[in-house]
Amino acid sequence: MTRQFYITTPIYYINAQPHIGHAYTTMVADAMARSQRLLGADVFFLTGTDEHGQKVERAAQKAGVDTRTFANDVAGSFRQMCRDLSITNDDFIRTTEPRHHRAAQALWRRVAANGDIYKGDYEGWYCTVDEIFVPETQLVDGRCPTCGGKVERLKEQSYYFRLSKYQQPLLDFYRAHPAFVQPDFRFNEVRSFVEAGLQDLSISRTSFRWGIPVPDDPAHVMYVWFDALTNYLTALGFGADGSEAQARVERYWPVVIHLIGKEILRQHALYWPAFLMAAGINPPERIIAHGWWLMGGAKMSKSAGNVARYQDYVRVFGVDALRYFVMREMPLGLDANFSDEGVLTRFNADLANDLGNLVSRTTTMIHRYCDGVVPAPGERDELDASLERQIGGTIGAVVRQFEQFQITVALQETWELIRFVNQYIVKREPWALAKRPEQRAMLDATLYHAADALRVTAALIDPVMPEAAERIRRMLGTAQERWTDLTAGGLQPGTRLGPTEPLFPRIEKTLEELRTMTPDETPAPAEQKAATPAEQKPAAPAEEPRVTIDEFMKVDLRVAKVLEAEAIPKSKKLLKLKVDTGRDQRTIVAGIAEAYQPEQLVGRSIVIVANLQPAKLMGVESNGMVLAGSPDGGQPVLVGFDQDLPPGARVR
Repeated sequence: MTRQFYITTPIYYINAQPHIGHAYTTMVADAMARSQRLLGADVFFLTGTDEHGQKVERAAQKAGVDTRTFANDVAGSFRQMCRDLSITNDDFIRTTEPRHHRAAQALWRRVAANGDIYKGDYEGWYCTVDEIFVPETQLVDGRCPTCGGKVERLKEQSYYFRLSKYQQPLLDFYRAHPAFVQPDFRFNEVRSFVEAGLQDLSISRTSFRWGIPVPDDPAHVMYVWFDALTNYLTALGFGADGSEAQARVERYWPVVIHLIGKEILRQHALYWPAFLMAAGINPPERIIAHGWWLMGGAKMSKSAGNVARYQDYVRVFGVDALRYFVMREMPLGLDANFSDEGVLTRFNADLANDLGNLVSRTTTMIHRYCDGVVPAPGERDELDASLERQIGGTIGAVVRQFEQFQITVALQETWELIRFVNQYIVKREPWALAKRPEQRAMLDATLYHAADALRVTAALIDPVMPEAAERIRRMLGTAQERWTDLTAGGLQPGTRLGPTEPLFPRIEKTLEELRTMTPDETPAPAEQKAATPAEQKPAAPAEEPRVTIDEFMKVDLRVAKVLEAEAIPKSKKLLKLKVDTGRDQRTIVAGIAEAYQPEQLVGRSIVIVANLQPAKLMGVESNGMVLAGSPDGGQPVLVGFDQDLPPGARVR
């Protein structure tokens, strides 16, 4: 039986043009939708725009146009973003559409019929940026605690939703659905908030008109979150007449995954399931809250003015390179840095050197030594068999990681295969085998297995880099394959290759040169300098200075268990750890805050330099150093173990 898979982005608020944050969420949702199609699922993928509320009304006034014209213009920009980024959404919902008005009013009537809406007066501090009333006790220096924006004192008549009635039902639902919110530490935040007590929620406004009228009381318009959240049902046909619409709702609901930014988790994980419970509708299956993109150490946001335009990066690096960077760089649920240096480093190291070089050398050598036809592999030796095992293991790992929404880890697994194949080619030296006729069988086997691994690689990168995957297939002369059918050895001998072309030519320009180029001057990635010729051996790395064994043994590396972890105020990179070394408990300051939340570290075994001289960092004395690996331009990854070791165990 075909499995249904319904995934949504948040609908994007149209008070400003789309930026890299919107692009990121949309690209991740698209990769998930593509992966599920490759697994044979019945996929429905929704994105769109949230167009009501006082904030939009004011943005239109500031732009000097009427609100509907403003909404049409900005919504068009988000549609264009989908086209620009190769997004395969099945629908694009706008909250100004008649079908959405109908659905939102239908949901309101169902909640009201259940007795969960009543009218009263409301006075409080209102944030027009986030469209929420903020309790005075939560204000930070008189500003909104979420966005830092100004708040206004408002008093108006309002309809209320009996949110307090759903405190226990929500907690019961959370308990019965432990995977409802990912990552887990975000779910803990939601549970803690609900356990602290819920107050009834104001769900209408009379202070502006740009919104959906409340049924039977047009003096009120719906609170923007009651309106906006309903979009996920609107696109399925909720509120429409006829059996076809009802069948569509039943087909995809509640098998839905909402992919959102962590700043709107409360609305999705608390308000939305409560609204649905009140309407007699099952809550969604899962909510995935991703982190924030940081630029210059601060959250990227329109209000802060530190946003990056996705168009600028597509122009220089191409769509697939941008898609790769954002999905490789931000692990699920964590914040990540967005920088020009990071994008350029990933492009040249991962895409040009690793993947691009593999494609170029493999296809070029088959053209050169086999007249462009995939040779038969003949008998395998142990090196061939090890490559096939690596391919099989990678396929399974990538599928598992995508099923768990861990795209970053799936890409890491894929790049392990790419590097394995490059090493396989280096060990076999097909350019040398081609000079010895008696080694023809080994040459054929080498080129077959390399091309077969490249075929699998194209399939595995397909959800993230669909255009690059298709270009690899054209060069190999193969067609797209479902992951359900993907195995090592599936490349048909005798397949004629297409023309070889540069996949990701290395960018030799500096960042300063790239930044100063006009759009007309910027070459498309395929027009830039090609990578190293395929048949050349990689240059030997410069020899690093070496230490004697006696010098190395002076460094005391020990296993330590993290007992406590907390952020250091005013630092975006440092965490304060209390660790058990087996001999004592001590404080260590570690620069890993950009990659790990404090909650993730407690109870974890790490490796430390135990005999380092103490040093003060941000006023905190650090007695040791935490060991981590980090690729150029990448985030730190803690050193770990295959099995548990006790605190104090020596690391050699």
